Amino acid sequence: MTEPPHPDSPDSLPEPAPEPPAAVRTALRLSPKVLLIDPVRMLPSLLLPLVGVLFVGGFSARSYLWAALGLAGTVVFAVVRWLTFTYEIVGDRLEIKRSLVSRSIRTIPVERIRGVDVSTPPMHRLLGLAILKIDTGASGDKEEAALDGVTVAEAERLKSVLLRAAALAPHAPPTGAATGAGTEVGTDAGAAPVQDEHLIIGVPRRWLLYGPLSGAYLLTPFALVGGAIGLAFQWGNELGFGQDAAWTAGEWLWAHPYLLLVAVLLLVLAMPFAGGLMYAVFNWDFRLLRRGGYLVAERGLINRRSVSLESGRVRGYEIVEGLAERWAGVARVWAIVTGLGDSETRGQLLPDVPRPVASDVTRAAIGPYLADLRPHPPVARSRRLFRAVFPWLALAVVSAAAAWLTGMMLWWILLVLAVLLAAAGVPLGLDRYASLGHGYDGVRLSVRSGSLRRSQAVVERRAVVGWRLRQTWFQRRAGVVTLIAGVGAGSGGYSALDVSETQAVDFPAEVTPEWLTPFLTRQEP
Repeated sequence: MTEPPHPDSPDSLPEPAPEPPAAVRTALRLSPKVLLIDPVRMLPSLLLPLVGVLFVGGFSARSYLWAALGLAGTVVFAVVRWLTFTYEIVGDRLEIKRSLVSRSIRTIPVERIRGVDVSTPPMHRLLGLAILKIDTGASGDKEEAALDGVTVAEAERLKSVLLRAAALAPHAPPTGAATGAGTEVGTDAGAAPVQDEHLIIGVPRRWLLYGPLSGAYLLTPFALVGGAIGLAFQWGNELGFGQDAAWTAGEWLWAHPYLLLVAVLLLVLAMPFAGGLMYAVFNWDFRLLRRGGYLVAERGLINRRSVSLESGRVRGYEIVEGLAERWAGVARVWAIVTGLGDSETRGQLLPDVPRPVASDVTRAAIGPYLADLRPHPPVARSRRLFRAVFPWLALAVVSAAAAWLTGMMLWWILLVLAVLLAAAGVPLGLDRYASLGHGYDGVRLSVRSGSLRRSQAVVERRAVVGWRLRQTWFQRRAGVVTLIAGVGAGSGGYSALDVSETQAVDFPAEVTPEWLTPFLTRQEP
C-alpha cells in the first residue's frame, strides 16, 4: 500500500493548471490607405534633392530616371514601414511594435493613459482616416504614441477601449481581440457601444468674430512675409531668380521708405483679418460635450480634432481675458487636469465666448466658485503704479536732458512719447491692482492677477499638494509676499501676488488647516 506523500514534500505540491488555450491574436496594422499619404508627406524633404538632380543632370533622360527612382524609393520605404508597424491591445496594455531597422516594442498600460485625441487632417479626411494620439502625461508636451492612419471607425473604437468606456457594456468584445492583419474595424463588429452624450455648449459661428481680440494669430501676416523672405534667401538660386535679386528688392524698398511704410501699414491692417481667419479655421464648430466620464472638446475646419479629458482628473479651470477681450466682455477657458501633457492646447475648454457664458459652462462642466475675491494690501497698488510709471518718467528725464543739450528733434519726440506712456501707466497700474485677488469658498480656492492678460484660476482644495512663500528684496521692504499654491495639475502652481504677511499665513491655514494646525497650536505638556 502506497503511503500518501508528506504535505511538505515536492511530490505533494499540486501541479500547475494548464493555461487555457489563448485565442489566436493577430496584430493590427494601419489602414493600407495611408500608403497614399506617406509618399506625399515625404515630398517636401525630397524637393531640394530632386531639383538638384534635375539641374545637375541638365534635365536629361538620366536625370529624369534618377528622379523617378527617388520617388519610387519613397513609395517602397512607405510600404516597408507600413508592413513593419503593428499595434495590439493585450489585456490591460497597448503594444506598438516597429521593426523597420531594429525591432522595438512600446508597451503602454491602459491605466496610465490620461487622454486620447483623434484628429483628421485634410488628406486623412478625404480617405476616411484619422490620427490617434495617446497621452500619458509622462512625456511632457509630446504624446506618448500615435497611430497615424487608422480608419475613423477604428480610431473611435480604440479611443473608447483605451479610455475604458467599452467595459461598461457586457456584450463588448474582450479587450485585445483582433480582427486580422490590416482589418478595418467598423461600427457593427467590435466597435464600442454608443455612450450617453450630452452637449454642454456648441459655440455659434458668429462668436468666431471675437477671434482677433485674443491676439493669438495677429502676427500671421508678418510671419508669412518673414517666411517668404527666408525662402527667397535660402532657395533663391534653386528657384531661378537668385539671392542677388532678393537683396536688390530689399535695397530698393529701403531706398523708398514711404513705400516701405505703406507695406508695413498694410500688414498692420491685415493683422485682424488674418488673425480672425486663422482663429476661425482652428476653432470652427467648437463643441464641448460630456461623453461617459469624459469632457470632450471638438474643433477645427481643415484639421478636425477631438480631445477627451477624464472628468475624474479635472481639478479646476482657468479663465483668461486679454485687455481687448475684457472690453468686449469675452473670455477663454482652460481646464486644469492632472497628468495632462501639452495643457495649453489640449486643455482648452472654450474659445472666446461671452463672459457670462464662460461662467455658466464652467459651473455646469466642472463646478462653481461661490465666494468673492479678497483684496490685497494697498502697498501692492503702490508697487504696480511705480512699475508702470517710473521707467517712462526716467526715460522722459533723460530725453529732456538730451533735447536741451543737443536740440535734436528726435529727443523731443521721445520726450513726448515717454510722458504719454507714463500717463497711460497710471490707469494700467490701478487696473493691475484691481485685478489682484484670492479667495476660498470651502471647496475651491481661486487666485487672480494680470491686466493686459488677466487670468483667474479656480482649483479644488483636494488638488493642493503644498504651499510656497516667495519674497524678493523689494517685497521684504514693502512687507508683502507671493503665496504659491502647489497643484499637481495644470502649470503646477498658482500664485497670489503681493499678499500681506498675515494673509500669507492665514490663507493656507484656512484652506488646509490639518497641515498647519500642529505647528500653530501649542501642545499641552
